[in-house]
Amino acid sequence: MSAADIITAWDQADPAAIHPSRDLGEDAYDASGRAQANALATVIPAGARILDFGAGDGRVTLPLADLGYQVTAADSSPRMLARLTNRAPGIGTVHTDGQDLLTKVGRKQDAALCLAVLIHHTRATGAALVAQLRDTVKAGGLLILDWPTSETPEEASSWLEVTTWDPAEQDALCARLGLKALDTDLPWSVYRAVKPT
Repeated sequence: MSAADIITAWDQADPAAIHPSRDLGEDAYDASGRAQANALATVIPAGARILDFGAGDGRVTLPLADLGYQVTAADSSPRMLARLTNRAPGIGTVHTDGQDLLTKVGRKQDAALCLAVLIHHTRATGAALVAQLRDTVKAGGLLILDWPTSETPEEASSWLEVTTWDPAEQDALCARLGLKALDTDLPWSVYRAVKPT
């Protein structure tokens, strides 16, 4: 699936079908979001300002807010953001595909996360998105990325059939953008925003 296919699937899904591309019940869906938020809380300082890019209907955004974080949900699907707003009217939302992220968000964040999004992008568009995400994070802030990404949209025809970034290519991009890898127990890559090399 391409990024556009994912957006279409979410936009056209029956609101009762909690996840349009997996056979997953609502309780399991919500529990997975709470578990991910709790894991993120082990590295993100309490009360931090967080951007959740690719937030969808708030699976991770809402539990992060419940933990006391100031979360802004960003997504390219207006329908999913509307669902999030219906569930939690107080959460700030930003409709964007990521190309104008800092302009849309309006201020630097303590942390930004991008989970289950890069997998639907080519390396070129994924790199551009990571650069935009880096720009939203203040110096010393955190960027948390779920790296597997498709070489071409056709390779992302299922959730499991994807290629991954070459680690050297990933490291070179991070160095160029000013992202220093941190050693954590999280299943995602965690970076500190530093001066680019």
